[in-house]
Amino acid sequence: MTPRKPPAHTTHPVRDRRHTLHFLEFAAAQRPVFLDTDIDMTQAHAHRDRADRHYSTVTYVLHATGRVLARHPEANAVLGRGHRILRFPQVTAKLALDARVPEGDRIVLSALFPALESASLDDIQDGVDRYREAPDVTALPEFRGARTLARLPARLGRLAFGAALRSARRRPALLGTVSVSSLGHRPVDGFHSTGGTALTLTCGRTAPRPVVRDGDRIEVAPLMRLGLAFDHRVLDGAAAADVLADLKSALEEDWQAASRTGHLREIKAEQSTGQEANPWTTSAS
Repeated sequence: MTPRKPPAHTTHPVRDRRHTLHFLEFAAAQRPVFLDTDIDMTQAHAHRDRADRHYSTVTYVLHATGRVLARHPEANAVLGRGHRILRFPQVTAKLALDARVPEGDRIVLSALFPALESASLDDIQDGVDRYREAPDVTALPEFRGARTLARLPARLGRLAFGAALRSARRRPALLGTVSVSSLGHRPVDGFHSTGGTALTLTCGRTAPRPVVRDGDRIEVAPLMRLGLAFDHRVLDGAAAADVLADLKSALEEDWQAASRTGHLREIKAEQSTGQEANPWTTSAS
């Protein structure tokens, strides 16, 4: 019998995605449990239609996340050594970005949005637009760490990555305290992932679906599937369910009351005078 030839293939060394591989090795220690719910985006869409600028869906999610986690410090936390949990007063979201390196390969970068508990919709949208409108987002200074890991040998990069995350106190400055990811631009109804934080929020597409109003009236409304993965080492299911319920309430509220001023405008003013470094730092994944 003539031996069969192996299928034709090409080999692609992993370089630009090395930061993701190192991150996944770190995140493998998590013990995730997955929840989800449908969000009625009617009020958010009504607010967006009346606004004088475009707000993305993820901006509404980030705004609600900051307010809700400020009320749930047990979920805005990091597991440290010796079974100690560190809780943080500031909510820092790690937003996953789909980026393309100059050579054409797609990678994931993560941008940090600090102090979400006091940020306005405009503050958050300004940050989202900064990444969306950058000619080459991979070249921004906050992603220097990912570029360095791409150049390092894999073994040395793994050691450097682990050393950077060893301190639980410093981890929010690298990974945030909550992760947010969206695939709503594609026909994805829902998905789950673990972002290396106590909570990871995932947004599917917003699509018209039937809903029941007032107990017996059926209407069509824009619904979005919101997933929540929580690290069972940090908090339990009942607490995570409370967070998800509060997020649902916050996202379905009347958004006209949302503040349009916030702390990030003060940071940007300081930047323009050279008093403060760039507030948008990077995580590893």
